[in-house]
Amino acid sequence: MVANGVTATYEFAPGNVLAFVLETDGTHLVRDREPPTPFVVDGPRREVRVRMRRAGICNTDLELARGYMGFRGVLGHEFVGEALDGSLAGKRVVAGINFGCATCRWCEAGMERHCPRRRVLGIVGADGAMAEQLIVPERNLRVVPDDITDDEAVFAEPLAAARQIVEQLAEIGRLGDRTSAALVLGAGKLGPLIAQVLAAEGRLVELVGRHLEPLEWLRDRGVTPREELPATRRPLVIDATGTADGLRQAIAATEPRGTLVLKTTMAVRHEVDLAPVVIDEITVLGSRCGRIETALERLAAGQVATAGLIDALYDLEDAERGFTRAAESGVRKILLRGT
Repeated sequence: MVANGVTATYEFAPGNVLAFVLETDGTHLVRDREPPTPFVVDGPRREVRVRMRRAGICNTDLELARGYMGFRGVLGHEFVGEALDGSLAGKRVVAGINFGCATCRWCEAGMERHCPRRRVLGIVGADGAMAEQLIVPERNLRVVPDDITDDEAVFAEPLAAARQIVEQLAEIGRLGDRTSAALVLGAGKLGPLIAQVLAAEGRLVELVGRHLEPLEWLRDRGVTPREELPATRRPLVIDATGTADGLRQAIAATEPRGTLVLKTTMAVRHEVDLAPVVIDEITVLGSRCGRIETALERLAAGQVATAGLIDALYDLEDAERGFTRAAESGVRKILLRGT
């Protein structure tokens, strides 16, 4: 399987599995796909099979279907499953989605997300989790504690990405005054997680978006949902809209010498006026994947609630319906259930 010019490192073995696949003519449920088998069977890049229990549909999956990254193969990078091979066989697991070379300076520093030879689960060069089985390097797997349910554990990857914002801001000394409100734009699939993460750090947090009625419970978690931008600009703004208009609004909402965090990617190129960034001396921070271990710790501690973010659960058999539903306006997390 090839995606974005990168060839995956495994072969296929005889048999049939169910998988939700992105091809040149769109997405399809394939009922007789050959199951993957580990090709790297020892060493630091050893691969193991995982049986999918839950998979989440996120905006990145929707953008991939629109042409982002030129990916072809099984979609899905948010999942919880059961390891079928290796030292973790029989354990429930989640995974870091960046499969690094294990030898470069980025991998040695624990930042496989920047490995120049990385594959990314369901995004670049590696079939994803919307299938009965998937292949993951054993070193990427993390065991899910017993007190975390499948419907919670499937949020580990996006929660790790949300938490990464805090770690990056602390690293560059931009966490700022916690008594001033942080502004999160985008109340879809990722924004509510980001808002909860910031609130758990003691920040005042406002979440701007549409279709907010189902998110009123966030007030109990220290997050204020609102449909309009505040009248005054904020020192910390996070754009999780995945739209050009949202990015423009985020720039306009950031006060001079404030920090703007960009958290989403889009398939469509767009033009945005960066003059305000220069004039107002705004620090722009790109933010991507985070540490899965940290996400599991936050879930186990109850610092983030996920039940109110799930709009529907579909069997893998109904992945096409689930994917269509996930693309509808106002829909947040759609989960797929393994067979």
